[in-house]
Amino acid sequence: MSISSTVKYIFSTLGITLSLFSLTANSQSYPDKQVRFIVPYTAGGASDAVTRILAAKLSEMWKVGVVVDNRGGGGGNIGVEAGARALPDGYTLLTSTVGTHGINPSLFRNLPYDPVKDFEPISLVATTVSVLSVNPALPVKTIQEFIAYAKSNPGKLNFGSSGNGSSHHLAGVMFNSLANVKTQHVPYKGTATMMTDLVGGQIEFTFDPVPSSMQQIKSGKLRALAVTSLERINSFPDLPTMQEAGVIGYDVGSWYGILAPAGTPQAIVNKISEDIARALKAPDVKAKLEQQGAIPIGSTPEQMGSYIKKEMAKWAPVVKSSGATID
Repeated sequence: MSISSTVKYIFSTLGITLSLFSLTANSQSYPDKQVRFIVPYTAGGASDAVTRILAAKLSEMWKVGVVVDNRGGGGGNIGVEAGARALPDGYTLLTSTVGTHGINPSLFRNLPYDPVKDFEPISLVATTVSVLSVNPALPVKTIQEFIAYAKSNPGKLNFGSSGNGSSHHLAGVMFNSLANVKTQHVPYKGTATMMTDLVGGQIEFTFDPVPSSMQQIKSGKLRALAVTSLERINSFPDLPTMQEAGVIGYDVGSWYGILAPAGTPQAIVNKISEDIARALKAPDVKAKLEQQGAIPIGSTPEQMGSYIKKEMAKWAPVVKSSGATID
């Protein structure tokens, strides 16, 4: 080997060694400044509530500020694109949902991000079920009464969602099909605005994740009729499931995960995943999530990546059958 080749080899090897050392050092010192979680929806929704609970605990663990940056709009796409384009250093993370990484890949013809290639999966944080809740002025107290009322008033009941093709929307489409009723979909730009109109009587009902509707239900501003899971939940133990109420085969849930921009060092990804797992095991975090109707999960990056692919495959036929597409 020539002297020049030998020198190049040494420096090349040294460069690799220094890079590995730098990566290890960065992961060991991470984080040493403020971390930002982008939530691709407006404040007040379930993804916002779950993220804020997690962010508060991580801030306590990391001894740095952890802020939540709500970037609503575009069915979640605006915030997700911002997350995908962020610097891949671990200081900007993204809250992903069933909408952004389960439904949108089939709903939008021109998605501004690749749900798999543009991100490093970190962890599944929590799952939630939704609840069919109505404005108390509606003269129904059970799902059976609600279905009977809907059948006697075809097309007159309006259900709100956080946007076309959202989990709220598809939950309503599935309900119309399985219950053999006709209700009208009213899309909003976010959960908070939709909830305001539901409480105010501008629309009659919705399918909303428990974390963002629990307060209105417990205060009596909304009347809950059933949960959308196959099993009852601790938050509302007396509330029947759709299946128990006679809507056979109805099973709709939501989930919330954490992703980083593609290219984020794996050592940092692994550290964040491990720290999220520790945070979710903390009694105060578990209690806060469960009070919101969310079930803490935690996962490895590999498990999160596989989960996203399964969710995309699950929702593709549902979106197709709904006929919903967005250019």
